[in-house]
Amino acid sequence: MNAVIDFLNTVFWGYVLIYGLLAVGVFFTLRLGFVQFRHFGEMFRVIRSSRETDRAGISPFQALTVSLASRVGTGNLAGVAVALYLGGAGAIFWMWLVALVGMATAYAESTLAQLYKIRNAEGQYRGGPAFYIARGLKSNWAAALFSIALIISFGLVFNAVQANSIAASVEGAFGIPKYATGIAVAAVAGVVIFGGIPQIARVASYIVPFMALAYVLLAVVVLAMNIDEVPGMLAIIVKSALGIEQAAGGVTGGLAAAMLNGVKRGLFSNEAGMGSAPNIAACATPSPHHPSSQGFVQALGVFIDTIVICTVTALIILLSGVFEPGSGVTGTKLTQAALEDHIGPAGGPFIAIAILLFAFTSIIGNYSYAENALTYLGLGNKAGIMALRAGVLAMVIWGAMQTVATVFNTADASMGLMATINLIAIVLLSGTVAKLTKDYFEQRRQGEEPRFRGNDYPELANEVDTEIWYRN
Repeated sequence: MNAVIDFLNTVFWGYVLIYGLLAVGVFFTLRLGFVQFRHFGEMFRVIRSSRETDRAGISPFQALTVSLASRVGTGNLAGVAVALYLGGAGAIFWMWLVALVGMATAYAESTLAQLYKIRNAEGQYRGGPAFYIARGLKSNWAAALFSIALIISFGLVFNAVQANSIAASVEGAFGIPKYATGIAVAAVAGVVIFGGIPQIARVASYIVPFMALAYVLLAVVVLAMNIDEVPGMLAIIVKSALGIEQAAGGVTGGLAAAMLNGVKRGLFSNEAGMGSAPNIAACATPSPHHPSSQGFVQALGVFIDTIVICTVTALIILLSGVFEPGSGVTGTKLTQAALEDHIGPAGGPFIAIAILLFAFTSIIGNYSYAENALTYLGLGNKAGIMALRAGVLAMVIWGAMQTVATVFNTADASMGLMATINLIAIVLLSGTVAKLTKDYFEQRRQGEEPRFRGNDYPELANEVDTEIWYRN
């Protein structure tokens, strides 16, 4: 079993996804006319104008915070440190590049998720890749396979990984036993997820802005303390990525190491193209009432996750006096040591609390994705959802106390499978994305608030929910 799983991970993460995610990002960047650059301001406009237009969905801002809850996790703290340790300063440049093209991918997949969403038995919006694969491509088997892979990876195993990170950091900073932390996290998470996606959205809309702003503000203080060195360090990041500057190199050294580790960590962090964030994007009531508006919201999520939060983590580490390639200090320990170097002993507990918040919100965000997948499989009734919630909480407690490599490798393989299916689907449906994008900006140019007009899309009448999109 280990051999099979390791082989799948080598194929998915060594070849298919590293190159596939980048290629699809470039493809959508070109096909949509560099939409993430030319219309960057639109991402903020749709958030500023966001409002709920009916009770079936959450607000665009809530959808953004839930997706950020899942995206912004331990990868933004420990993952960046690993990328720096193995790939050097140049790895950060490649993380930026992955995020910039990934914004177009995130836009495309979330636009499709909005378009193909449905109402569940309670009248609430649900959707995601499984729905546009089944309805847009008429491939029910691929949609079911995607849903099962998502539930295994994001719904169950990755939540155990997040719980393990919380328990380890809390034990290291405060001496609290791992089992106690696991039980406490499961109890609080249970209060949130048993309230369903609307409650997850409400909690995320408070916690995520607070944790992100607190972390970024502390980083701003650190940068202000080292302001004379910041321009030079940014220059080193760019030069190292291009092979011009070898300073602050990683353990493995060289341009190839910087590129490989930067690309990998960038993809793991922002999740663009993975097919995860579209599950919550579909739950929103878009404002303006056009599928593309939610695509812009989720593209902004990629920017915040990688360009903002990962970058400030990297600068905190690079500007410290503790970053030593080959020292053996990496991951969370490196980030904690770097912050302690800047602000003193308070740095360690601060990172522990940051990991607690980042990982906790990832748990509730990941659960919301799994609930959508369960709905597609026809198991979104009370019994099915209760079983999923119980499974999530059990994995949180279990994950806090122990790590089993085979289980985590299985999750990597299942995520690789779902991402591969999703990438193929969104490329095949790219014509619809291009038409929606053109329509959106034509209405903007005419001075109108963009709105989906069913008469312009007769080819979709038998694929999308007409009660949602074709009503007057």
